[in-house]
Amino acid sequence: MLEGFARQDGKKGIRNYVAVAYLVECARHVANEIVLPHRDQGAQVIGFPGCFPNEYAQTMMERLCTHPNIGAVLLVSLGCESFNRFQLEKAIKDSGRPVQSIVIQKSGGTRKSIDLGRRFVGEQVGAMASATRVPMDVSELIIGTVCGGSDGTSGITGNPAVGLAFDRLGAEGAACIFEETGELIGCEHIMAARASTPELAVELEQSVVKAARYYATLGFGSFAAGNAEGGLTTIEEKSMGAYAKSGSAQIRGLIKPGDTPPSGGLFLLDVVPDGEVRYGFPNVNDNAEIVEMAACGAHLTLFVTGRGSVVGNAVSPVIKICANPETYNNLADDMDINAGRILNGTSLSEIGEEIYEQVLSVSSGKQTCSEELGHAEFILTYKIFEPIGPACLPR
Repeated sequence: MLEGFARQDGKKGIRNYVAVAYLVECARHVANEIVLPHRDQGAQVIGFPGCFPNEYAQTMMERLCTHPNIGAVLLVSLGCESFNRFQLEKAIKDSGRPVQSIVIQKSGGTRKSIDLGRRFVGEQVGAMASATRVPMDVSELIIGTVCGGSDGTSGITGNPAVGLAFDRLGAEGAACIFEETGELIGCEHIMAARASTPELAVELEQSVVKAARYYATLGFGSFAAGNAEGGLTTIEEKSMGAYAKSGSAQIRGLIKPGDTPPSGGLFLLDVVPDGEVRYGFPNVNDNAEIVEMAACGAHLTLFVTGRGSVVGNAVSPVIKICANPETYNNLADDMDINAGRILNGTSLSEIGEEIYEQVLSVSSGKQTCSEELGHAEFILTYKIFEPIGPACLPR
């Protein structure tokens, strides 16, 4: 039995963070300064840098500020940005979480805003220090997985090991989310064969077709020079490795950023924007994908890397799974699991079991390596998405 933190809206979190959310880049410095004295006490900075409004960003911030791991929120506004802070504040209040807003232009400027913010955050951190955990079942978990800094080992060690862990977690009722359609090109027909309904199979295929068209318009795909240096040769080869993270279970549905899986089981997250190409690369780095997983309610994310990545996340813990044994030896302090041992004779099933056990430990309070090192990356940009249709989440 796991242990989590109960929220008034019925959710349970595995962390008890105070989020300090800036609503435009101009307020980011104030937000950072507010958090500084409480950085090691559960205060985290998140935010949206843009000034003109975007429905995707609004939805993402509402989902993130009411994430199960967030217990209270401080909104930091400059005052003249177009972000709808009133709607965001209402969504947080309606969830039962304490919330306060600071408008720098009305609060007397930088110093006074920082003082006001630190007072609120200090009170909330103090209140949360005495919070007790409540029983939580595996079936209440939402777990995401991404891969980044992939190399020739990712698809034969770390990714398939995550797939085994996903199969077990999903069978126990957890919701498991994999991505990214731009890195599944060539695997769309295989995914379609695993769909729970024929209508969903069409949606899965079309999501990858959309991604391929999007990248073709941009003139490049989701294949970096670092992937080639690590031994990968084509997007299809990279896709096969990325696909392995999904395991072998039936795919229950397709969701988009901000959609919460309605049940346990396996779901594909479509992160490629809809419509014409307007804002460039779908995700400028791996952190953006992790943030989108968190916006779907993911309590934590399994991050597979071959070349090496050191990032964490401000909302959801990141479990780092290293696919390459040489990379693990070089970055051991940043890695939670050495899946590269598979190349030296350890069985795939043993590493899959290790990942499963790590999920349970982190869900009950154990810190990941990125948490211990203070990694709390966060990035949110502009995108456009259309709502999912009824075929995406079949009954």
